[in-house]
Amino acid sequence: MGKTYPCITARLRSFIEAQPMFFTATAPLAADGTVNLSPKGLTGSFAVLDEHTVAYLDFAGSNAETIAHLRENGRITLMWCAFDGPPTIVRVHGRGEPVFRDDPRWTDLLAHFPTIDPRPHGLRAIIVVRADLIRDTCGFAVPLMTYEADRDLHGRRFAREDDESLDAYFAAKDHVATSLDGLPGLPLPLPPTPPATRPVTGAD
Repeated sequence: MGKTYPCITARLRSFIEAQPMFFTATAPLAADGTVNLSPKGLTGSFAVLDEHTVAYLDFAGSNAETIAHLRENGRITLMWCAFDGPPTIVRVHGRGEPVFRDDPRWTDLLAHFPTIDPRPHGLRAIIVVRADLIRDTCGFAVPLMTYEADRDLHGRRFAREDDESLDAYFAAKDHVATSLDGLPGLPLPLPPTPPATRPVTGAD
C-alpha cells in the first residue's frame, strides 16, 4: 500500500540516489495539450538538495518540453522505480523551475553535482523541483532488469559543440525554443557557459 511522507527521508533519499534512471512528467495547462514523459539518466546528474528539494541537470537535446511546461505552470512529477532488489516506486509531485546559465544561482546549484563533468553534454539548464507530495508504492509489476553502464553516446555527440554551435543546433530544431504546443521553451540565444563550466584548454 502507498505511503505519504512529510519530506524526503534518509531511506527515500538512499533509494532514489541509487537508481540509475528516473522519469519526469509534465503537461501544459491546455486541456488538449501534449503530456510529456521523459527518461533521465547519466550517473551524477541528479541531486537531493534538502528534505523538500531535488534538482537534475538538463542536457542538450532536440526538444525542450519539460522546460516549456515548467515555464508555463511549474507542475512536475518525478518517478523512480526499482529494477532490482525490493519492488519499490517513489514519486515526488511538486513545482519545478528551469534555472538557466545566466541565473545568479547557477554556480551554487552546479556544485551539487560534483561527480559528473557537464561540459561534454551541452548543459543548458538545471531543473529545481520543490516537493509538494512525496509517496512510495509497491512495484510488484516492475520487471527485474540489470543495469550495465551509462551510454557514452550523448557525451560523444555534444562534446564537439561550443556555445556558438550548440546555439545554432538548438535554433535549427523545431521544438527547442518552442514546445509542441507553441509554448516558449529554451530561451535563445543561449547565455555563454559560465567560466566554471567551460572546457579546460592548454596548460590549465
